[in-house]
Amino acid sequence: MTRILFVCLANICRSPMAQRVTEAMAGARPAGPPLRAESAGLHVARGGAPPDPRALAALKRRGYTGGRVRSREIRSEDFARFDLILAMDRMVLGELAQLCPAGERHKLELFLDHAEGRRGQEVPDPYFGGAEGFENVLDLCEAGARGLLSEIDLRAGP
Repeated sequence: MTRILFVCLANICRSPMAQRVTEAMAGARPAGPPLRAESAGLHVARGGAPPDPRALAALKRRGYTGGRVRSREIRSEDFARFDLILAMDRMVLGELAQLCPAGERHKLELFLDHAEGRRGQEVPDPYFGGAEGFENVLDLCEAGARGLLSEIDLRAGP
């Protein structure tokens, strides 16, 4: 089983969207190795927060349902527990690298490095914008999830 952790700043927009999209796409595959996806944030409100309503609305419009109800902060044990830790942007990736034990840093990557033609690109934070920003993030999450699942399936072989 491949264990993936998606990480953004507050775990209320981008990382839960990436988690939900990846879980749905993984579940819709006719075959492939099992996958477990979770999400976390670098700076989460005490007690967690629900996903942004605009993120939930964008997901619902495209048929993505379910998912966790509260955000959570990244924990030190996450670096050992997950096979891949995917950051939504370079700032998050940099903070993760500072928190991560040296022996686990090979697990840290940008999420969009897995999307075709998007290596090095970031998933922008839609929080201070409108609904169109959430639709854009969802487009990027779908591209990233497709590429990621393709890579996981290729590594697993026939």
